Amino acid sequence: MPNVSFEQIVKSYGEVTVLEGLNLKIEDGDFLVLLGPSGCGKSTLLNLMAGLGEVTSGRIMIGERDVTDLDPKDRGLAMVFQSYALYPTKTVRGNLKFGLAATKLPRDEVENRIRWVSELLQLDALMDRRPAQLSGGQRQRVAIGRALVKHADVLLFDEPLSNLDAKLRTEMRMEIKKLHDRLNPTVVYVTHDQIEAMTMATKIAVMNGGEIQQFGTPDEVYERPETLFVAGFIGAPQMNLLPAVLRMGEGMPTAVFTGGTRVDLLGYAFDRAPQDGMEIILGLRPEHFSAPDAPLPHAACTLDLPVCGIERTGSDTVVTLDFEGHAIAARAEPDQAAGLRSGARARLSYPRGKLNVFDARTGRRI
Repeated sequence: MPNVSFEQIVKSYGEVTVLEGLNLKIEDGDFLVLLGPSGCGKSTLLNLMAGLGEVTSGRIMIGERDVTDLDPKDRGLAMVFQSYALYPTKTVRGNLKFGLAATKLPRDEVENRIRWVSELLQLDALMDRRPAQLSGGQRQRVAIGRALVKHADVLLFDEPLSNLDAKLRTEMRMEIKKLHDRLNPTVVYVTHDQIEAMTMATKIAVMNGGEIQQFGTPDEVYERPETLFVAGFIGAPQMNLLPAVLRMGEGMPTAVFTGGTRVDLLGYAFDRAPQDGMEIILGLRPEHFSAPDAPLPHAACTLDLPVCGIERTGSDTVVTLDFEGHAIAARAEPDQAAGLRSGARARLSYPRGKLNVFDARTGRRI
């Protein structure tokens, strides 16, 4: 499968520019997820790649081919839509075959491809049914199969699981991931669901306002978010973001909060030299808090904070705490939080190696 490159892509609608100077390279065999909120430009970028919209300027490369001005049918792509887009009067077999109608393949080759896809996606028992006789998960498998029979260079997915219930979404995530592991196609997948992105992607491009905020592996965007937007968008509950001032007394960087709380940042791997007096945002993930008596040799600090609320979900518990007027979340095991009550106090530690520090002015990691 080929590489895919977006080079200086600009997309405008009259005076409104949706994408401006966007660059992105997708390696052969990558499962790339375009992740971001509604209106961030991710579906626009996918549609430009599919040929469903015209590029204002820039170019799109698939391998060595410039496909920017090619018709959709000539790009070597296959697309799975959010709405399935199945033909209601055709059977499953008819829907699969229709995608090959314009290819002028020999009849034997068409039948071989349909047989291959039906076995791969376990559609054998459904081949004579129409879409109205299928469940949501079955329809989505047919839509994926219609894309696979084309043997396309690149597969495009436009929020394909958003119409399914929670259980089916989990099942279909696993099916799509297994499909990628088995066939290793180049995939570009659009979603606003961070769980889909984290569980399926080999690379994630986090988008906001028509820009790529960060590009990297799921672990990279989660553990080392490059911007405040990424820090707040990735993670549930989201990262706690607390304003502070950076002080460099005796060469030791320390985050000083308005209420007098101090968190030393000794050992933090700054991306650039810290400056005394700069306004910062300290990021703490809820799941990295622990009880102060837990084995935590590199704890940055121990906090004693009032409990504002407790949310028990069965598998874990989210405790909301008051940190100098800011509500912060800490995730705990149910047995650890069993004795906590609203209005009580909780003592928690946070490991220095898990801290995130951002420049409050630019929103960039420092």
